[in-house]
Amino acid sequence: MTPKRRSLLWALAAATAPAVRAQSNPKIVFGYTAVTDFASVFVAAEEGGFKRRNLDVELKFIALNSIIPAALQSDSLQIGGPTPSVFLQAVDGGLDLVLVAGGALTSKTITSFGLVARAGSGIKSAQDCVGKKIGVPGLGAFLHVTFRAWLKNSGVDYRKVHFVEVAFPQHGDLLRGGSVDAVVSADPFMSRITDSGAGYVASYYSTFLPENNQTIVHAAKREWVASNPAAVHAFRQALLESADFMQQPKNDAKVRAAIGKYIKLPPEVLVKLQISPPGPMVSDRQLAYWSALMKEQDMLKTDIDVARLIVK
Repeated sequence: MTPKRRSLLWALAAATAPAVRAQSNPKIVFGYTAVTDFASVFVAAEEGGFKRRNLDVELKFIALNSIIPAALQSDSLQIGGPTPSVFLQAVDGGLDLVLVAGGALTSKTITSFGLVARAGSGIKSAQDCVGKKIGVPGLGAFLHVTFRAWLKNSGVDYRKVHFVEVAFPQHGDLLRGGSVDAVVSADPFMSRITDSGAGYVASYYSTFLPENNQTIVHAAKREWVASNPAAVHAFRQALLESADFMQQPKNDAKVRAAIGKYIKLPPEVLVKLQISPPGPMVSDRQLAYWSALMKEQDMLKTDIDVARLIVK
């Protein structure tokens, strides 16, 4: 090969290298539910965090958080946001899933979810829930597990409460129709229910939770993670960038606009929303908290080594 031809080939390779790198990351279908805990993902999509890292991320709405692990297993999703309890139950059941990042964190300042009772139900305390039918947006998910922990801490046997799985958008209609006595709900659905008069907040029970534990975690199949380490790293870096963006007050309007786009909220609702602190990195301690809480509720059959479930 002549020096001139070699130079031309090298120049061609250099010119096409960025395009090759851009195609090297797989398409990621990301599954989310209708809560603000996914704000860092929404911001990464809207503010270019994914695109700057050559990530092709499609955001897909999932009605019930509890079905996200099955969607990951079937490859309908590459990454999804189950609650920590849904994730741990899936692992306990034999799915080989790992965590690539985190979503939002618990905070005692957040009163954006709680127990919403049907108007006229008379529910005012944990004791009033005994014998009642209460809707939760995912059996075994964050709100279900934490609400049962609150009942237990209040001296109530949660096994005497009848729980049914009901997606967030149905909460208001079921309360109005009398199909359930109460729902464990979150904004914006909680505010819509109270504003309409269909129900009232019986307890902002969430304030009993300790600070800085994950409310949502971002999971993927271990096999997919092993095959796509660069994409996993880039995804996490995009969320770290989003977390920094969210913590700057000047960006508040853009953060709310991103949330509104993906969970379909009008401006008058968006402006009143509480947004949980972002938590893009998951620690062993955070996951161990959920594992211990679930053990108390007899939700896990095995002893889970949380350290091997977090991609370092």
